Amino acid sequence: MTDPVGKLPSELDQLPDRDPEETAEWAASLDAVTKAAGPHRAAYLMRRSLQHAEGAGLALPKLLETDYVNSIPTAAEPAFDGDLEMESKITAWNRWNAAAMVTRGARYGVGGHIATFASAAWLYETGFNHFFRGKEGDGSGDQLYIQGHASPGIYARAFLDGRLSEQQLDNFRQEAGGDGLPSYPHPRRLPWLWEFPTVSMGLGPLSAIYQARFNRYLANRNIKDTSNSHVWAFLGDGEMDEPEATAALALAARERLDNLTFVINCNLQRLDGPVRANFRVVQELEGAFRGAGWNVVKTLWGSAWDELFRLDTTGALVRRLREVPDAQFQTYATRDVAYIREHFFGADPALAELAKLFSDAKIGECFYTSRGGHEARKVYAAYRAALEHKGAPTVILAQTVKGFTLGKGFESKNANHQMKKLSVDEFKDMRELLGLPIPDSAFVDGLVPYGHPGADSPEVRYLQERRAALGGPAPARRVHAVALPQPEERAFATLKKGSGKQEMATTMAFVRLVKDLMRDKETGRRWVPIVPDEARTFGMESLFPSAGIYSPLGQTYEPVDRDQLMYYKEAKDGQILNEGITEAGAMADFIAASTSYATHGETMIPFYIFYSMFGWQRTGDQMWQLADQLGKGFIVGATAGRTTLTGEGLQHADGHSHLIASTNPASLNYDPAFAYEIAVIVKDGLRRMYGPEAENVFYYLTVYNEPKPQPAMPEGVEEGIVKGLYRFKEGTPATADAPRVQLLASGTAIHWALEAQELLSADWGVTADVWSATSWGELRREALECDEALLRGEQRVPYVTQALEGAPGPVLAVSDWMRQVPDQISQWVEQDWSSLGTDGFGLSDTRDAARRHFGVDAQSVTVAALAQLARRGEVTASAVKEARERYGL
Repeated sequence: MTDPVGKLPSELDQLPDRDPEETAEWAASLDAVTKAAGPHRAAYLMRRSLQHAEGAGLALPKLLETDYVNSIPTAAEPAFDGDLEMESKITAWNRWNAAAMVTRGARYGVGGHIATFASAAWLYETGFNHFFRGKEGDGSGDQLYIQGHASPGIYARAFLDGRLSEQQLDNFRQEAGGDGLPSYPHPRRLPWLWEFPTVSMGLGPLSAIYQARFNRYLANRNIKDTSNSHVWAFLGDGEMDEPEATAALALAARERLDNLTFVINCNLQRLDGPVRANFRVVQELEGAFRGAGWNVVKTLWGSAWDELFRLDTTGALVRRLREVPDAQFQTYATRDVAYIREHFFGADPALAELAKLFSDAKIGECFYTSRGGHEARKVYAAYRAALEHKGAPTVILAQTVKGFTLGKGFESKNANHQMKKLSVDEFKDMRELLGLPIPDSAFVDGLVPYGHPGADSPEVRYLQERRAALGGPAPARRVHAVALPQPEERAFATLKKGSGKQEMATTMAFVRLVKDLMRDKETGRRWVPIVPDEARTFGMESLFPSAGIYSPLGQTYEPVDRDQLMYYKEAKDGQILNEGITEAGAMADFIAASTSYATHGETMIPFYIFYSMFGWQRTGDQMWQLADQLGKGFIVGATAGRTTLTGEGLQHADGHSHLIASTNPASLNYDPAFAYEIAVIVKDGLRRMYGPEAENVFYYLTVYNEPKPQPAMPEGVEEGIVKGLYRFKEGTPATADAPRVQLLASGTAIHWALEAQELLSADWGVTADVWSATSWGELRREALECDEALLRGEQRVPYVTQALEGAPGPVLAVSDWMRQVPDQISQWVEQDWSSLGTDGFGLSDTRDAARRHFGVDAQSVTVAALAQLARRGEVTASAVKEARERYGL
């Protein structure tokens, strides 16, 4: 059945039609226009009507796509606030030096990327000259997420303004000597220039959103006025295929982050070829961003197209632009005008007539060079529109040509991302195109020279004056870290006393400690609890009413559990970041908070708690981003271990995160067994990360959901806890010549070792000493440092070797992790070594059954210890067989 206007049933049928006759008249009018003027005219009227309705404030769904034209007509562009001729000269020098740097580096085989910056040069230059606030003005300045492959152009600009030398440019991608430039934006490698590592594609856009959100968090909590900070993220159209790139678009719109602008360089090419060969990536991105609630500004065509659009009275040009796929546009940029006349204009008689009005030179200009992203006035208008738009973030879709100005051998070629150099002749052609005063004599031995107009030239003075007016150089990283006072001891003392007969999981011990630390008068407000929708799992609901869950809207509803003590409380100044089901978003939060000491000069102490299985495995790339950005804080893998999380099964059972974490040099990894160990580790972490000699490291702690009695802290164990190993319980020999074994255990495995200690003594007359290995990784790190010292002629004995020196018998290590985790230290242990672990896939069952399955329960530890002693001839082989039978192994 159809409705009165001839449509299939739709959601409109659920609304009462108070005047069906009027509705039919509107439909008839549309039919009449379609018949008389054609479907394109009818579609135009419909779109204009919707546009008018939106402007009038009527509640209608927005159009997800607009025509393939500029959002800002030429007549509506604001006056350009600058000297365009001077800026063109500056851009020319930067283009030249970026290409020269990569080409010169090719002599050493170090590579580099030329084409990306060539396409995006005006996108950066316009921002540097007119929009990007530096850190020497009011506030924190702007945050710039620069596309990784465009780094040569940023280095070229720093060379022009005197911040880099020719020698440094020649050391591009050659860092080992200590005076080189990293390939991409790497703050850890060049900490005075780069703020944000972005070359792991997709992480830049995700991080930019959460940085803009964290800026608002700081402001709403009255920690820092960030109203003058704007986040700019420069991205590639191909990069937007990464799932992280678009994962948080709705968050940015939902929280009305108008302090955020994405600039997507739509050169229609990715690394191997067209981004959307058979489609139009600009239109696709527009739909995605508009659908998510963003303001979209399209800057597609340069001024050469203005006359074509003005004379397109039938709309044929706009229709043709809408239907041509990206790969064909790429082809137009490489073919002669005759091909364009035939294949573009020849597709429509009206277009063919339009083309007759223009010379070959004019058509060539349109299709070869005239893109919106290559014209300063167009880019300036887009940036101005982005800053003036309120209530939503803005994305600018700027169309460019990849490899622009690099010559016919580069421009729009599929392979240009892998092309690392230009020939001397190509450079000379580029010189003529850019109008640079570089003589032939400067090309010595076939080597392209760097170009510089002089430190006191008009170009350099202009550049520096513009940056001074905007608050200093950019990009730039400034660190004004102020050491935080140590919290009062009483917060740590509670855990050090133990829990008596009461059982408590180490997960709960950590949460209790942080809750107490958040009450500290000096530093409590600087803690940033982050959790991905699992707060109740980790016992954090007690923080809801006291700290509040951050929301820029506050709480606009009455929560369903308002009458309960630990109700769900959202607040504009809430301290907790509860991110929903997104570990990637929570990690982006953590990165923004952990680097606030540099970005905003405000030191924050983030702790991010998550299912350990869903941390390093799912967001390991972001952990490297965190390390590169020199972030600090506590990452907590809760419900840790392969056998401790009962019933959840293969994809929840983590037995390997410590192995992955050990690959990150900035991560200090601990697997504490007891609550007091957590207290000592966190206290030392606060000293190392936030004290007077602050280090650029972060902590990874694994905690367990298995309730156990928590003992009081023994005397004199603090150093061993921090270094990674101490003897927790010495065995008592039944006889003077009793066989002896050393049991090393981490995390919850300490309890299996303690039970095995009793079994070995009671059933077999074997004495076992039990050691708590709080950090296999820190033991290895220190041992490696000792090995490195040997190469310098220094004699140093690793701590693990010293700690176990003279300990009688073999060593057996056990944990709820893969055997490779404790095996990290085996080469520095002088005793016979063996280990037990949870290698293989996890499984759903009880803890006891899972531990028996993996052979790590107390009985398995006992048998393994006897087997070691049997190999040494200290117990009989029959004892091992008898033990195996007695314990049912």
